[in-house]
Amino acid sequence: MLLQNRIRVASVPAGHVYVRHLDPVQDHPGAPTVLRLADPDPDSPDNPATGKWWPPVMLNAGWIDAHADSFDVFHIHFGFDAQDPAALQEAVTALRRHGKPLLYTVHDLRNPHHESPDAHNAHLDVLIPAADALITLTKGAAAEIERRWGRTAQVIPHPHVVELDTMEEYAARPRQDGRPYRVGVHVKSLRASMDPLPVIQTLLEVAREDGGMVIQVNGHCDVLLPDGARYDAELAQFLGHEAGTGELEVHIHDFLPDDQLWDYLAGLDLSVLPYRFGTHSGWLEACRDLGTAVAAPNCGFYSDQGPVFGYSHNESGLDAASLKAAVRAARNTGAPAPLTPQERARQRSAVAAAHAEIYTRLLERSGVLQ
Repeated sequence: MLLQNRIRVASVPAGHVYVRHLDPVQDHPGAPTVLRLADPDPDSPDNPATGKWWPPVMLNAGWIDAHADSFDVFHIHFGFDAQDPAALQEAVTALRRHGKPLLYTVHDLRNPHHESPDAHNAHLDVLIPAADALITLTKGAAAEIERRWGRTAQVIPHPHVVELDTMEEYAARPRQDGRPYRVGVHVKSLRASMDPLPVIQTLLEVAREDGGMVIQVNGHCDVLLPDGARYDAELAQFLGHEAGTGELEVHIHDFLPDDQLWDYLAGLDLSVLPYRFGTHSGWLEACRDLGTAVAAPNCGFYSDQGPVFGYSHNESGLDAASLKAAVRAARNTGAPAPLTPQERARQRSAVAAAHAEIYTRLLERSGVLQ
């Protein structure tokens, strides 16, 4: 048996909220204790990261060779876009050299930051065939993995994003009545997967046709201010022109800390994901935690994650009529009942147990556990 029934996992990255919420809320007697290594600091690899984990040091073959005795299972989630496929293959080879099982959770079948799928596909063609086991978040993604690579991925749902005690605080807050219906579009720093302008234009049409609706657009300074590194003149000028008409509010800011982000999301009745390609969404899960309805496109597998108001938006373009129908349906029926903190805690326990079982199975297969 492993020392004190512990399984040491090198998670890439360990500090991401998704990975942190793979651990149980409280330990269960008899279950193995999963200990995750801290992310090394990219600027000082001998020290743990204090917030910055990218590019992930653990994915270097040299780090694996030097630290193979410090972990039992290697679990990849995000961050490998910092590697070229050859370097990623070297990391896989290093794991094989030391007899360390590789688990890969397939979050993205299409990288939201890449205009073309080619680079991400090259990474997937290394990781998916090489992994000793695969996890993904939805049945739709598992079916695509089976179709493209002939591999079976275990489906384990996305855990909560908002902390459980914070969920309880928001659940106790009364919803405000008698105010305009508020629809939000968050353009962030404009990932390649986003095409927000036609979405916003359509939402403004709905607001003007229906009345009693406000469209709130939040975006980062680097996109919406003229001196920003990624300034989008067409989007910024459209928003500036329409912001004075009454149906549109524009909020320009830098990255929001969690407490401000949750306030913003909880203040929306509907959050519209303006994606033309993608796979899964942590934003969607945060909205579920806070009781905010979500309108999601038919690209990716967002509707598999949880209840959404679907509309048609992909690389062929936006079906404006379907978006209008989704917004009106959301307004008429209201948000689906949010998952309660207690439900999320139970789900998290199940997610943690499923991961511990996979880690154990991999170690039994490799001969570490007898």
